[in-house]
Amino acid sequence: MKKVNIFLLITFLLTWSITFIIFKTGGLIGSFAYIGLILCMMMPSLSVLITTLITKSSFKEIWIKPNFKKNIKYYLIGYFSPVILIILGAVLYFIIFPSHLDLSMNTGLSNLKLQLQSLGQVVPSDSELKSTMIIQLFVGILLSPILNFIPCLGEELGWRGYLLPKLAENNSYFKSSLICSIIWGIWHAPMIAMGHNYGTGYIGAPFLGIFAMILFCIATGSIFNYIAIKTKSCIPAIFAHGSLNGFASASVIFLNVPSPNMFIGPVPTGIIGGFFFIVVGVICLLKTKKLDIQKETI
Repeated sequence: MKKVNIFLLITFLLTWSITFIIFKTGGLIGSFAYIGLILCMMMPSLSVLITTLITKSSFKEIWIKPNFKKNIKYYLIGYFSPVILIILGAVLYFIIFPSHLDLSMNTGLSNLKLQLQSLGQVVPSDSELKSTMIIQLFVGILLSPILNFIPCLGEELGWRGYLLPKLAENNSYFKSSLICSIIWGIWHAPMIAMGHNYGTGYIGAPFLGIFAMILFCIATGSIFNYIAIKTKSCIPAIFAHGSLNGFASASVIFLNVPSPNMFIGPVPTGIIGGFFFIVVGVICLLKTKKLDIQKETI
């Protein structure tokens, strides 16, 4: 547990120091926000490096080898399952709230125009913008895991590459998966407090948002943890994380309401938008429990 404690101390100290700088420089709309959030994602990996050097451990202990052989299906699960679950959650949301659906994407188009104008950029024609949004959807489906590989490696090398296997040395896979996911959720707390994912104008802010994020990380983390355990590699989880980050807000362009309740959906951090993440996360936790039984009988 000594290595785990050192890793967590360094990770939280570095990450939350950066989030404090983000807060003091204008929050999530400040000039430092984008760079700051990318740096936050890199801190778990940096902490793995520092912890390994401090404890004079072997880098072979980290789950970083690809282990492709006989594990292709877990790579496919990591690469495509977040997109599938996000789409299913969005479809469920729009079935429940059909009046929120705008297949013409006019509301999303208007919001994009406002963003471009606020940045002082030239606003293309409506047809060009719609084409761009559609292209971005397909890019999100096919290329997000690759385009987001480096920043998601920054996180996943820490969570699924180091923390999860270290916890599993003294705990069951089931318990290790839950602890890892809860810690991952708590790690997001300062970002959620500044309005990431849920905004700031809701009842119970920021504690309700932090709690919701922890629940989301338990559901999502259970999936990521399962494919990491099965492959003994964090790389499938990196692909899954990249897919999630790149496609999570795709459904927003089909909304015709300016301020949807993000605790509900259609994005996956909402209860309806994330419904299928919860279902699959529970299934993965149960499968992780079976792995513990198999491990005990060996």
